Amino acid sequence: MRKDLLKTRCWVVKIGSSLITNNGLGLDKDAIAAWVSQLVTLQRQGIQVVLVSSGAVAEGVARLGLKKRPKEIHLQQAAAAVGQMGLIQTYESCFMQYGVHTAQILLTHDDLSNRTRYLNARSTLTTLVSMRVIPVINENDTVATAELCFGDNDTLGALVANLVNADALVILTDQKGLHQSDPRQNPDAPVISTAMAGDPSLAAMAGTSNNVGRGGMITKVSAAKLAARSGACTIIANGREVNVLVRLAQGEEIGTLLLPEKQPVAARKQWLAGQLKAKGQLVIDAGAVKVLKNSGRSLLPVGVISAKGSFDRGEVVTCVDEEGREVARGLVNYDSKEIGRLLRCSSDRIEELLGYSGEEEIIHRDNMVLVE
Repeated sequence: MRKDLLKTRCWVVKIGSSLITNNGLGLDKDAIAAWVSQLVTLQRQGIQVVLVSSGAVAEGVARLGLKKRPKEIHLQQAAAAVGQMGLIQTYESCFMQYGVHTAQILLTHDDLSNRTRYLNARSTLTTLVSMRVIPVINENDTVATAELCFGDNDTLGALVANLVNADALVILTDQKGLHQSDPRQNPDAPVISTAMAGDPSLAAMAGTSNNVGRGGMITKVSAAKLAARSGACTIIANGREVNVLVRLAQGEEIGTLLLPEKQPVAARKQWLAGQLKAKGQLVIDAGAVKVLKNSGRSLLPVGVISAKGSFDRGEVVTCVDEEGREVARGLVNYDSKEIGRLLRCSSDRIEELLGYSGEEEIIHRDNMVLVE
């Protein structure tokens, strides 16, 4: 099963606060440089890389000379604002040594639950990785409130893995992996090599959080379950293992591998099918029905006969044939008024008809499931 990592094309790599900040004593720039070197190697091997990095608040705490992470929300936000500057500056300088461009993206979990912002974020990320830019994502702690109390970047990493349809979520931490019991209480507890992400017994094996970040092993187990819903496997490994990312990509057995129960296509289909109730309907012609069913392609404007209902970009709509039979459902790239102006037109007229150049698809195949 480890050898299957050799076939992967997209990784989301999450690095935790306890690694990045050397237990709160400022940024560990040597460690960051080592991870950057490995990420560049992965990219050169053909793996698309998205980085989710903790450390802004912890770095801000160190820069501001605070003794510990503050409990007050406004102080956490201030620390995040200060720390984010140093965090991104360090990543940028390290990646530029290899001629690799980076992009800073700050998200809250709410950004990925709102359908319009979900599509905007997905479009931005897929465009960046196609341009061989490595996105550096962190939670937008400066404006987040409840996320600071209950959120964590393990969960954010899983949501990003869902977003970009990643093959693997790699969570680097200060532990060797998931132990059968908390290693701080039982130093001899063995590491679990492989398990199913949905195994309910895993939660009982996970420990509690630490003083530097917000997460702990329990959040990593939960993140693995989230990542699995779109078919991604999760690896929990010690980020201070020499060349850990490159060795994982070579199939070496390091850390804990948590596998999804369903294959990626089936898992993503289940996830999309469980989205919010459809807000509208698109009637498509016989040619579009054939293309969707037989070729697995996206829905283009030329195949849409009419649009029914009022819906916004990013909401779920059903696609029906001319007899009213549901063929597919998915997240639309345009709202109902815009689609009304694009009916039966070719994609190269979108800019002319709407006044801006958007996606050429009404629904991209990655955001669509066929109804059997």
